[in-house]
Amino acid sequence: MTSTSGNVTSDPPPVDTGERAMPPLGTAGEADLLSGVLDWYREGVLAKVEGVSPTNAAARPLRSATTIAGLVKHLALVEDSWFTDRFAGATEPEPWASAPWDDDRDWEFTTGATDALAEVVGLYRAACDRSRAVVAGRSLDDTAARGGSHPFTLRFALVHLIEETARHLGHLDILRELLDGTTGE
Repeated sequence: MTSTSGNVTSDPPPVDTGERAMPPLGTAGEADLLSGVLDWYREGVLAKVEGVSPTNAAARPLRSATTIAGLVKHLALVEDSWFTDRFAGATEPEPWASAPWDDDRDWEFTTGATDALAEVVGLYRAACDRSRAVVAGRSLDDTAARGGSHPFTLRFALVHLIEETARHLGHLDILRELLDGTTGE
């Protein structure tokens, strides 16, 4: 078999999972639009990791410590950090509260590679549920309880999480194609 670049390869052709339909948000108000788009990307993360083998979840095809499981664990941390901890001012949940950040500032990536993917996906789902609970009933103009020297609103947190989740969903897409040939949204 010859690839489009002219290289000979014996890899099977990619599996295309198709496109995911966007939710009907074209006329939604701003809060519903931001939350709906973020949920669409969150669902994309879950769809992208469905069916990933344990070997591929922990594989490091890049020069960094980036893995599929590590990215999902990082996204769980980001959800809890921005919504639960910073915005709501609530106690940081486990496993983040007792993580040895001083010893390993990339702890979620490092340990994500050794965690079972189902465990990491569960952590991500729970973090997303906590985030939705924080957002529910709040105004987009509400300010974070722990904004520190850089105060921010709920609107900013939602936009930032859309960007962060979309960026890492793209990374997951590339890793999945590299590791097992799966493409699509």
